[in-house]
This record gives sequence, C-alpha cells and structure tokens, in this order.
Amino acid sequence: MSDLLRSALEEAAAALGHPGADFVVERPRDPTHGDLATNLALVVAKARRANPRGVAEELLKVLAPPAGLIARTEIAGPGFINFWLSESHLTDALASIIDAGPAYGRSDEGRGVKVNVEFVSANPTGPLHVGHGRGAALGDAIGSLLEWTGHDVTREFYVNDAGVQIDRLGESLWARVQEAAGREGTVPEGGYHGDYLRENAATLLADEGAAFADLAPETGVARARARGIELQRQEQDRDLADFGVHFDVFSSEQAVYDRGAVAAALAELDTRGLTFEKDGALWFRTTDYGDDQDRVLRKSDGTYTYFLPDIAYHIDKFNRGFHRLIDVWGADHHGYIPRMRAAMRALGHDERQFEIAMVQLVKVVRSGEEVKMSKRAGTFITLRDLFAETGTDAARYFFLMRKADSHLVFDVELATRQTDENPVFYVQMAHARLSGIFRTAEIDPSAATGTPDLAGLPAAQDLELLKKLTAFPGLVSRAARESEPHRICVYLEELATTVHGWYHHTRTVGEAPSIEQNRLLLARAARTVLANGLGILGLSAPDRM
Repeated sequence: MSDLLRSALEEAAAALGHPGADFVVERPRDPTHGDLATNLALVVAKARRANPRGVAEELLKVLAPPAGLIARTEIAGPGFINFWLSESHLTDALASIIDAGPAYGRSDEGRGVKVNVEFVSANPTGPLHVGHGRGAALGDAIGSLLEWTGHDVTREFYVNDAGVQIDRLGESLWARVQEAAGREGTVPEGGYHGDYLRENAATLLADEGAAFADLAPETGVARARARGIELQRQEQDRDLADFGVHFDVFSSEQAVYDRGAVAAALAELDTRGLTFEKDGALWFRTTDYGDDQDRVLRKSDGTYTYFLPDIAYHIDKFNRGFHRLIDVWGADHHGYIPRMRAAMRALGHDERQFEIAMVQLVKVVRSGEEVKMSKRAGTFITLRDLFAETGTDAARYFFLMRKADSHLVFDVELATRQTDENPVFYVQMAHARLSGIFRTAEIDPSAATGTPDLAGLPAAQDLELLKKLTAFPGLVSRAARESEPHRICVYLEELATTVHGWYHHTRTVGEAPSIEQNRLLLARAARTVLANGLGILGLSAPDRM
C-alpha cells in the first residue's frame, strides 16, 4: 500500500511548500528498518538547504496517512523516515487483493491523459533484428504500464517508407529478380544483400509472372520498390504478432509528404521565425532551444533532411489530441534527441510532453561466444530466430529485465534453461507452485474465500510475503511514471524468492483449519500478483511447469 502512503506524503510536502517533490517510497532492504521508507525529507531539505532530520520532523507533524495504515514511524540516519504498517491494515490489504483479483495494482491516476507510444518503427528494408525486439518489448510494456495506471494509450508504428534507403531496397530487389530470371543482377552500393531478398524475388515472380523481369529497369525498380515495402511490412507484422506485440495505428512517412504535412510544418517554422538561410540551405534555429548546433531542414540541392518530416510527424501526433508522446529509439539515435526536444520546445510544447525511451544494444551469446549474424538476414540475428529458439516469454522477459538504456547480453542458453538460474523460469515456477497448492487442496483458487485473520498466519514468512504483496500497486505506479518496466521484473524476482521461501518453510494443506484457510487466501493473493505482474510484461502465468 505504498501508493496510499505516497499520496499522504505528497500532501505533506505540499503543505510545507514543496508540491511536486520527486521522492521515493520503497521497502527497506533490512526489515528492521520498517515496512516502508521514504527519502522525502532529504529531497525537501536539499531544496531548502536545511537539516534533513529537522525537515523529517516537520513532515511527520503534518503527515495525515489514512486511518489504520501506519502503526509507528521512525526518523533514521541522515533523515530517512521509516514506517511500520498496522496489523489491521495488512488484514485489509490481503482482503483487497482477493477482492480486486486481476485488477489489483490498477489505478486511475492517468485518467483523461492520452499518450502515444511509438516504437519499433523499423525501416521496411529487411527482417526485424534483436534490437527491434528489445524496443518492441519495451514499448509494449510501457504502454501496458500506462494502461494499468488509467492512461488512454495508443501504440503506434511509424513506417519509414520514404528516402534513399527505400530506393536502395527497390534496386536491390530488382537485382535479385534479374538473378532469379537467369540474368546478371548487381546490388547497388549501400544496398541489401540478405537471402530474404532472394525469397522476395521468387515471390514477386510467382505473383507477377515471369514477364515481370522483362519490364524496363526504371519501371521494374519502381514496382520492386513498392512490392518490397509491402512484403517486408507483412513479414514484420507477422513477427511482431507472433512476439505478442500489436499496434493500434500505423503511420507512413511517405503519407506525411503526400498529404502536405511536411510543407505545412516548414511554413509553420517560417511563420514563427525559426528558420534562416545559410550556404544555400535552410536552417532551424535549434540552438535557441537547447540544441548544441543549428540544424539543416532543406539542403542546398533542394531536398529535405530527415529532421523536417520527423517534425511534421510529431506535429501531427499533437494535432491528433495526444497530451504526451513517448518515442522508443535505438542507441544509434542518441544524437538525435537534443534536436527533436529543441523542435518540440520551439513549437510551444512542454518538455514533459515529449519523452524518449532509449534502447541500448543487445549482444546475443551462446556458449560464451557472441552470435553475430543470421544467414537469412546477412548481417544480424533476426528477432524471429531468437524467439523461435527461446520462446516468446523468455525473449520478452530478457529484453525487459535490465534498464533499457543499459547494454544487454542475451544468453540464449540461460534463456532456455529450465532451472532457477533462468529468471523467467524462476518467476513462472513460483506461480506454478502456488497453483499446485490448490490442486493438492482439490479446490479452485477462486474457492479460497473468507475474512483474513493474521492469527491464522503465524509464521514470519507469512507476514513477509503479505508485506511484499502490498508493495505491488505503488511499484506499478512508479514504473509507469518513469517508463521503466524493468522495475516489474526486479519486483517479480524478489516476490518469487519470497514465494519459494514461504513454500518451503510453511505448510498449507493439512494445517489447523484457520491456518489452512488463511494460507490459502495468501497463496491466492500471491498467485494473483504474480499473474498481474507477468501480464503487464506480456508474459503467461503457467499453472504447471
């Protein structure tokens, strides 16, 4: 119930003149330090340049937590405030988990806020690679966290179907069509060489007929360009669907040009006095809004840079009524962040309305050696190759279990191992073990009912597990606010450890009636929280393993 305490602390901070203070409420690692702790006093003290312990005393004087929530408090160390939950609150918490079931952990704190989460957005020039997979898992989980906290979420894929790379796709595919027809075909410099293009060439000839290869080169390349985009988009959609990722909206870069949005964006920037001419090119004054240098919008040869259509696309998002935009970008876009943030500021948007979730590189290893490429893709490991070997649950979990902006080593052998060393197996096994208790009791989990009574939970492991369960709503709230799904993974692994320990050190079926009933309630609640956490990540909660 850290969410209830957090709300009370926010009110206390506001009463002291510090609304919006950025602080944490979390379980201390040492249980002797209480059930929950906060650093709020240190945060306020830093802003005031005051003594943290003195600020902590002020906070406790104005703090008004819900009745029955807190048994006692303590100021510790340099100014941390520790809290012990009351027994009556723990009883109520167990009942609330049972009552809420699949909705436990949900809130409406984001009600009325429309959020666009744009992710993957791969060029339609080849198969999805493991980097796209990490971005797909992250974007989908961010969307899920926002939905759990009441936001109105739209998941969007932006198809980069314009520009030089698409021209190279058409030329490369046309070369493979010529090869398939028994002629010489040359992939252009900077083109694509993977075997998937030979597959696409065979598909083209089967669909269009052998005469397709006889088209005039200009016509053939244009047709290969269009069909190449279509075939790669179909493959990407299949891969993402099989990976458990679905989108609400697909937007096209070419469509941004075709409907005049790029020209309109340029006109708006001109009207706002944000552009200037230099060296025959048109520039954007992004340095006025925090960028380290001004940026070219239209090159001296009259063509646009990628920056301009990207600005037009984000203007369109805001015009569609979104209050927040979250873009999931790969590490290669890191240098692009300052200019896009500058553009959003220049157009009058609060920087809190535009967020970048950066996904760092993934290194796939097997037997300690890096796996560098896929024969079919030519230069990289495809997402489908990976999850076909590990399963979608393991792949998604491994992509999410580390902070997105940190490098990830994906150990294929570990991901497929059916042991406690594998974190996703460890978490799912905790759910399966709890399910097994109900099979032993010969009842459905939903049949575990009654009014909780802490006297029926006499072991220290009982209370440890119950207290861990009460942290879930606050954790979901924080993970959503910070767009950090890895926090859910960390919590699930900690909860699984607690569940496994409880399972080994206590007995449920066959105990005295009161203990059996209350432990069945506790097992049902723990099973619920594990399933809800796995569901946020897009993973299954198996009853048997």
